[in-house]
Amino acid sequence: MTTISQAPAASSDQAVWGRVLTLHAQVERQLTQALQRRHGIGLSEFRALECLVQAKDGELRMQELADKVGLGQSSVTRLVGRLFSAGFAVRDVCPDDKRGVYAVIVDAGRQRYAEARGTYSEVLSAALNTAGATPELGSTVQALRGAV
Repeated sequence: MTTISQAPAASSDQAVWGRVLTLHAQVERQLTQALQRRHGIGLSEFRALECLVQAKDGELRMQELADKVGLGQSSVTRLVGRLFSAGFAVRDVCPDDKRGVYAVIVDAGRQRYAEARGTYSEVLSAALNTAGATPELGSTVQALRGAV
């Protein structure tokens, strides 16, 4: 008789992390759909615009933007390329180090961010409220909201 070994039970940390990842995926999907449908931008573009709006002089070195948005160098280069093509940002060379490239938000980018910010906030709250009402994610949402 062959016995089938069962996977070990997930640790408490793994179970919590699994719920966080499930919540993250659900919320990100809703944010992505709403931003694309209502404002014609993706979630990464929104986050990049937000970082640039909050940055001193509206500019960040590409690596700094990559770190803030959570992307690798090549991904942030493509992201800034999309912002440039859409007319939301420009690239600028660092005067002290010609290898250093900055992403700089322009007025159209500030305007698009301002328009999309309300949608982001509204959809985020609604998504968290919906997830918080489910038995599997309610305690996770409550814990995250209580941490603020």
